[in-house]
Amino acid sequence: MHAFEYPAEIRADIATAHNRIWEMLRHPGNWWRGEDRLSIAAETRNARVCEFCRQRRQALSPNAAIDGSHHTTSNLPGIAIEAVHRITTDASRLSESWLSDANSEGLSNEAYVELLGICVAVISIDTFHIAMGLPLQPLPLSADGEPDGYRPPGAQANGAWVDTVNPQDLSERDADLYGGAPQMGNVITAMSLVPDAVRMLTIESNAQYLPPHLVANPESNGGRAITRPQIELIAGRVSALNDCFY
Repeated sequence: MHAFEYPAEIRADIATAHNRIWEMLRHPGNWWRGEDRLSIAAETRNARVCEFCRQRRQALSPNAAIDGSHHTTSNLPGIAIEAVHRITTDASRLSESWLSDANSEGLSNEAYVELLGICVAVISIDTFHIAMGLPLQPLPLSADGEPDGYRPPGAQANGAWVDTVNPQDLSERDADLYGGAPQMGNVITAMSLVPDAVRMLTIESNAQYLPPHLVANPESNGGRAITRPQIELIAGRVSALNDCFY
């Protein structure tokens, strides 16, 4: 059983969102098997205590020569382990050339985006637990099956490091992706090469921040217990601490 159960003072929709994401994580995606997806989740947690990552994060450049190797417990390809650890511990110094090198080592853009979406989900949920003083939720058991290799037909070069899908280019299969909005910010479309990565982000945002369609309305606080300026102050502070581009 992998159900999230939180104290009564924590809104029920947060537990519901986390349960939905945990269920999505254990199933095959477009480019990774369920077992691999959970290995990516486990590596996200390993990165938090990885001494090699800590030393590299303190180095002037992420390309500095450092002895050692990642703390890992998985059989993922080396480049996938490297990507998970870099995303988790040093995301602000990733670059398009780094991704190009990862491509040359066998990590396709599609597989990278799916991996990224898993990291984002696990980091967010784990950080919530840490902030609430709760133990981390055990990862679920993987479901059988193979990835389907689905690539959105509307994906194209739109100025990002990877192809993305604009609202007007959504296929019938992905019509739900942006909630019918005619325009969507890059921070949401960034992972649209793997639609389920956007769906996980939206599920999480709906509960822990705001539904995307409310973000542009400065008067809306999504029915939260704090005001919209307070929400944005917290969001801005977290973004600054994480060296977020936005």
